[in-house]
Amino acid sequence: MKNVAVIGAGTMGNGIAHTFAQSGFNVQLIDISEASLERGIQTIAKNLDRMVAKERITEADKAETLGNITTFTSIPEGVKNVGLVVEAATENVDLKLKIFKQLDEACAADTILASNTSSISITQIAAVTNRPDKVIGMHFMNPVPIMKLVEIIRGYNTSDEVTNTIMALSRKLGKTPTEVNDYPGFVANRILMPMLNEAIETLYNGVAGVEEIDTVMKLGMAHPMGPLQLADFIGLDICLSILNVMYDGFKNPKYAPCPLLVNMVRAGKLGVKSGEGFYDYSQSRKAEHVAKQFAK
Repeated sequence: MKNVAVIGAGTMGNGIAHTFAQSGFNVQLIDISEASLERGIQTIAKNLDRMVAKERITEADKAETLGNITTFTSIPEGVKNVGLVVEAATENVDLKLKIFKQLDEACAADTILASNTSSISITQIAAVTNRPDKVIGMHFMNPVPIMKLVEIIRGYNTSDEVTNTIMALSRKLGKTPTEVNDYPGFVANRILMPMLNEAIETLYNGVAGVEEIDTVMKLGMAHPMGPLQLADFIGLDICLSILNVMYDGFKNPKYAPCPLLVNMVRAGKLGVKSGEGFYDYSQSRKAEHVAKQFAK
């Protein structure tokens, strides 16, 4: 398990690659374009620079971490000789099923296949492979190098051996793995997303404004970030996708997305990544401030 492949060089993928590489693993980072891979590596380098500036690591540690990462634009090439693949593509069920079919065909028979999905059924993903006992969820939290939790999701057929292996591996990364069963939203998002959705409903109903809602939750409930600001940070499209998965899975109206959230996503107001959500991030410094505040 010294060689690991990560599918996707976006926010979660580059964070996962960073974490494995910093822990001494050889990481094969895979994305569909060289440009995406370059952006991912640049992000990892910037995050390492921050750690150097804070004297958490040395320049030699940074160089070693970056040296542990190799990039690929092809899944068959990128997953050669790996013991684990962690998929961190967009939270889209059709895309994930397509990727896992490819991985099942390209990987060695004993390779463990993990998904960083935050809501999609591991059992459903495993069903498109010929190794459902070796498919598992590894739901990292953002920002990955900082946040300690990893939700370990067992599919219906995930073996005890694979679960124990991934739990132990997560501890080697300096994380705290928590085992949960395979139901929509798992634990983290089953609790978090209804709260965010209720905050959006509170705004939609005119009970209070954006800053007022966030202030109540930060000062009154000791949350490090208000729910609307957190939704912006996660991405409103991601929040909508997760709520839709939960609503479809449970058929319970309490998981139905607020109409305001639906309209904002339709309008392209996705939060930090689009420059506007519940807050205005048109100036890059504002977006950086949010990320730093969350990372403290």
